[in-house]
Amino acid sequence: MDSTVSRQQLLQQGIRYEYFSIGWNIIEGCIAVGAGVMAGSVALTGFGIDSFIETASAVVVCWRLSHERQGCDGANVEQIERRTARIAGVLLLGLAVYVAVESGRRLLGYGRPAEESLVGITLTAVSAVVMPLLGMAKLQTAKALNSGALRADAYETITCAWLSLTTLAGLALNAGLGWWWADPAAGLVLVPLIVREGIEGLRGGCTCHSQCES
Repeated sequence: MDSTVSRQQLLQQGIRYEYFSIGWNIIEGCIAVGAGVMAGSVALTGFGIDSFIETASAVVVCWRLSHERQGCDGANVEQIERRTARIAGVLLLGLAVYVAVESGRRLLGYGRPAEESLVGITLTAVSAVVMPLLGMAKLQTAKALNSGALRADAYETITCAWLSLTTLAGLALNAGLGWWWADPAAGLVLVPLIVREGIEGLRGGCTCHSQCES
């Protein structure tokens, strides 16, 4: 009985983390895309679009944890989870192509150079602090639950932290030193990280080993 209560508490904790992720990524995505378009920043715009894709991942994992908490058919949950992960994977690979092509164009002198974005700098700086803390908290809960779904989502959150740092570096160098090429260069650095996430998604992500308990 105690172990059942403990697992229920862990599931509720995981759900709270996912609620926070959903809210944070929606706000982060809207601000980043808006600021990125205004400043002409490929890296910031790509960062914002990635936030929306991560929102979809958090919604699926939240749904998955909620269903286990209420009692569910674990096999059906995992099947839907893998299908959604593949869709997210395709979207991420599409994002990688967009960022790579647009960054290449900017480096070759096509399109207007990115302007400085204080909003973008502030947003990515805050995200670079919040995302690692959230990712580690998710990992600890995933380990306690033996949940592959939550573990995969935790690594996506940690990847978001790296995206934040890379985007921040490009924005800061552009604003502080006038290095116009830093923004598209930062965009190119994002590509391998986004591709890795996309490939993981196409593989169906991590399957969840935990079983639903009555």
